Amino acid sequence: MALADTENGSNGGGGDSEAIAIASVLGGFSESAEIRALIASLPEVHGDLVTRESATQRFLVIMNRYQEQPHLLDPHLEWMLNMILDLVRNEKSPPLLVHLGFKFLYIISKVRGYKAFMQLFPHEVADVQPVLDLLSRQDPKDTEIWETRYMLLLWLSMTCLIPFDLSRLDGHLESDGGQAREPIMDRILSIAKSYLTVSDSSRDAASVLVSKFMTRPDVKQKRLGDFLDWSLTTISHSNDQSVADIVVLDGALQSLAQLFKHGKREDLLQYAPTVLQCLEQKRISESSQAMLRKLGVKLIQRLGLTFLKPRLAKWRYQRGSRSLAANLAASQPAVTVAAVTPEVEMQEQEEDYDIPEEVENIIEHLLVGLKDKETIVRWSAAKGIGRVTGRLPKELADEVVGSVLDCFSFQETDNTWHGGCLALAELGRRGLLLPSRLPDVVPLILKSLIYEEKRGACSVGSNVRDAACYICWSFARAYEPAELKPFVTQIASALLITAVFDRNVNCRRAASAAFQENVGRQGTFPHGIDILTAADYFAVGNLNNCYLTISVYIASFPEYTNAMIDHLVSMKINHWDGVIRELATKALHNLTPQAPDYMAATVLPQLLPMAVGIDLHGRHGAILACAEITHALSKLGTQSNRPLVDLISSECVDGLKNLHQLVSVLRGFGGELMRPAMCSLIEKMSLSKMPFKDDPVITGWQWLIDDTLKNLVCVCVCVFFFFLLTLVLLPILVWCVYLCVCACADILISQYVAGLKSPEMLTRCGSALALGCLPRFLIHEKLQQVCLQCARSVTQKEESFAEARRDAVKALAQVCVKAGACSSGSPDSVLCSENVTEVFGALLDSMNDYTTDSRGDVGAWVREAAMSSLMDVTLLVVSSAPELLSPDLVKRMMCCLAQQAAEKIDRYRAHAGSVLLCLLHIIPALLFLNWNAPSQAFPYITQLLRLPQYQYHTLLGLTVSVGGITESTVHFSSQSLFGYLKGIQQNSAALGQFGDTLLSILKDNLHNDRVSVPFLKMLDQLLANSCFEIFTTQENHQFCVDLLALCKEVKKSKDITKLRSCSAVFCGLMQFQGDVRKKVLSQLMMLLCHSFPVIRKTTAGQMYEMLLTYDDVIDPEVVDDVMTLLSDTNCDIATVRTHRNQLCDWLGVPRPQQSVRQPGKKYISLFSPV
Repeated sequence: MALADTENGSNGGGGDSEAIAIASVLGGFSESAEIRALIASLPEVHGDLVTRESATQRFLVIMNRYQEQPHLLDPHLEWMLNMILDLVRNEKSPPLLVHLGFKFLYIISKVRGYKAFMQLFPHEVADVQPVLDLLSRQDPKDTEIWETRYMLLLWLSMTCLIPFDLSRLDGHLESDGGQAREPIMDRILSIAKSYLTVSDSSRDAASVLVSKFMTRPDVKQKRLGDFLDWSLTTISHSNDQSVADIVVLDGALQSLAQLFKHGKREDLLQYAPTVLQCLEQKRISESSQAMLRKLGVKLIQRLGLTFLKPRLAKWRYQRGSRSLAANLAASQPAVTVAAVTPEVEMQEQEEDYDIPEEVENIIEHLLVGLKDKETIVRWSAAKGIGRVTGRLPKELADEVVGSVLDCFSFQETDNTWHGGCLALAELGRRGLLLPSRLPDVVPLILKSLIYEEKRGACSVGSNVRDAACYICWSFARAYEPAELKPFVTQIASALLITAVFDRNVNCRRAASAAFQENVGRQGTFPHGIDILTAADYFAVGNLNNCYLTISVYIASFPEYTNAMIDHLVSMKINHWDGVIRELATKALHNLTPQAPDYMAATVLPQLLPMAVGIDLHGRHGAILACAEITHALSKLGTQSNRPLVDLISSECVDGLKNLHQLVSVLRGFGGELMRPAMCSLIEKMSLSKMPFKDDPVITGWQWLIDDTLKNLVCVCVCVFFFFLLTLVLLPILVWCVYLCVCACADILISQYVAGLKSPEMLTRCGSALALGCLPRFLIHEKLQQVCLQCARSVTQKEESFAEARRDAVKALAQVCVKAGACSSGSPDSVLCSENVTEVFGALLDSMNDYTTDSRGDVGAWVREAAMSSLMDVTLLVVSSAPELLSPDLVKRMMCCLAQQAAEKIDRYRAHAGSVLLCLLHIIPALLFLNWNAPSQAFPYITQLLRLPQYQYHTLLGLTVSVGGITESTVHFSSQSLFGYLKGIQQNSAALGQFGDTLLSILKDNLHNDRVSVPFLKMLDQLLANSCFEIFTTQENHQFCVDLLALCKEVKKSKDITKLRSCSAVFCGLMQFQGDVRKKVLSQLMMLLCHSFPVIRKTTAGQMYEMLLTYDDVIDPEVVDDVMTLLSDTNCDIATVRTHRNQLCDWLGVPRPQQSVRQPGKKYISLFSPV
């Protein structure tokens, strides 16, 4: 039973979870041979840090696999322990090996649990002194070897169990020097006290040592009183305000709790009042530390058990047979058999005996602990309530139960409800909750199963619901079927409701587990086995599956139908989470066929007042629920040839008709929820064929739709389309309605077309979406008007209207697809030769929308919509009128798609690739191509560079990928491009054509930073990889000359990134021969005196590397002087200019002269050569 308070509704698939769960089940300790080898290798690996850490990590990984099934280690624990102890006991073992061995022991004890593992430690008389001596030599402040101290304390705890008086081990207490040695008893006690105050896990082991040591007969006579005095003094003098005192308090409380747990009552009873008085004075329950409060509760319950005689209450409820097979066998009636135990067979004890006064205070402290804000404290208090109540007389125990039931008040917090649930589960599990109390308890359980309290924007209570499932689980084991029979239907319905409809996945799974336990143990839950097959632990992990599928199956059993519907109406359609509200309304739609009469006669009249209530969430959910239920009822009426008005009352029809008037008062905060809900209601009313023809409500609906399109993005798909289509489908009035629609079509379309010109972005979006959703008969004879305005909206490149352009592109394609294509048709009716160029032109222009704003590349939304729309319209034309597609149009379309398929954003590259393949003949090798993966996409895209028609656009797309910033995209795109260039290195014509294409791209995008910056980066890579080596053999090759001229223009930019890339390109051009080399050096000399210091420094560094690469650029006699000068990091412009002029002289380049401003001219370039 999970107790986590996670408020998430997991949508994870049940199948995957089941597979993972099955895979995690282990059959045995399969790594025993590897573990044996690891332990045996410790003497060899302990000296080297790397091998030591590797061995430890591997050992830890193997052991952690058995966290869920630690019992599989039991047959192997002894030989593992013996192998490690052999290393520890060996006198030749260095300290590092000893510590490593104890670290391995700690890992084992952590997985298996210290209680089971510590019992395997050898505990003979000969082990006491060595363990004590080894522990005495440890440094409690050494944080690296705390595992050693922890395991030694546990080992010492076991050695304390030897049945001999410890004084017999002391021998002569005089040492060789004549000084008295400390007795072993005192040494152990001193070590225990010292480790109770440390801050690591050794404190926990020290408390175990105290519980074993102080309960020895010889120790308790001599040292028990002194230890308790020390503990109480420590508690009294400490506070929880400092970290050091918190640690001390923790150790003292933990040791006392362990001592009163394992000690004998007759030995500790005399000290119990003093300890209780000390705790009350200290007020541990008011501490700010949850762990101290938990230990305080734990100690108080142990004090309570000390005050009360150890007895098994005769009045407790005892169930006889608990066999699952017996419960599931229908032929075997359940028989209650009194449990026969040795305690019952003992002499009869008096039922009424004196109860110490302190017990009342203890119970009060435990009841307060049930209300604590921390789960660990409440859980400890609940277990304490169960333990103490089991030793009380019946009357007093019933009073305790009554006090626990008082926790279930709506004036109490969710923490109190949770603590009460845990306490009831403990009482029921122990048989202390008598069947006579079940009529009082079961209603509280049912309330707890649906407990939820809103807190701000979320809610609390999942821990309460989870604990309530634990109660149901414990009751299944505690009571006979006959005792729970009167409550079976209520409990079963409540558990299934929680298992299917709870928002928290832990609660759903807890309820499913509790239902399964009741089906197996009780055998009286209706249809239990059938339901469990559909709603098992893994199936309820998916929230959508629970609401929309499992609920329908469970509701097919009449025992649960109405309860599930009522829960959805009362608790879920007004839920604070919008996802739950929407799922609840869809679930009501699916459940309507199970109880149509109940829905129509009870649920709908109940929902209509909620739709006009004061709760916003309730109004939203009720309106959606009304819409879904009405639509479901109309489907049932259609199947039985009955109109909807025969299924629901006239009052409900009038109520549904007038609901739209609520939106007029919800323009503010609530409009965001209510408008989509009302649009959904209109859609469902239209699909349900409500008798509203010629009713004024139609005008109200139309106004609401138009107003919503102007104010919100349309969230309900083609509402108005469904409304008109439903009217057209009415067989008797079809012609009348058609003429009526034609009469208002001009007004309607003109209104939406005008909306495309609105200065409001949302109004444009809504109008475009509305035009796209209109049916064909409305846009007939008006296609030209709609297409013209959509095309104009697409071509308007306002930066902030990217969403409007996206929706206009979609609308343009939708109206064209609905209108159809015919080469000889009218442009007002179909896509024809007169308007096809305009439509395709608008779509192709949209594929070049690279608008950016603070959100990033928002133009990508338009490009994606344009690609989808282009595919739809092209497929339409190809199937109806292929002659409309001219070769130039097809070429432009395919080139644009090739460009998009080569760009850097994975999502849009993949979309372009899929569209491209759809329009081409499908190539089998490309069917399984993952366009999102750069490693798969770019090798195919670069092959288009071989086709002259595609080379320009493909290279343009590759430019932004190769020169981008995404490492994987840059790597694979550049790798593919270099591979293509390597294949044409010996083909001068192909390489020349490629160079001309490069120059064309740079010339066309010289002032477009989106292209020019990555272009320069790509060009730098091409030059660095000697991709134009064939050109370097010719002096003053035209490619280099033209490229240099274009880069001169780029050099005038003020963009630092562009200037850095330009400097790198200049250095790369130094590989070309002829006079062009001097011209390149002149440009670099100018950049050395650039006004930006970072450009000067970058250029100097790049020139230094260039001169190292190309040793024929400079005279060897001055190369050292040039390198020294370039290495000078002085950024003063006057000094740099002097050095630059010196470099010009050494390199044989004319000195640049600074340009001056001339009257009447804004600015002349910074530097120009002499």
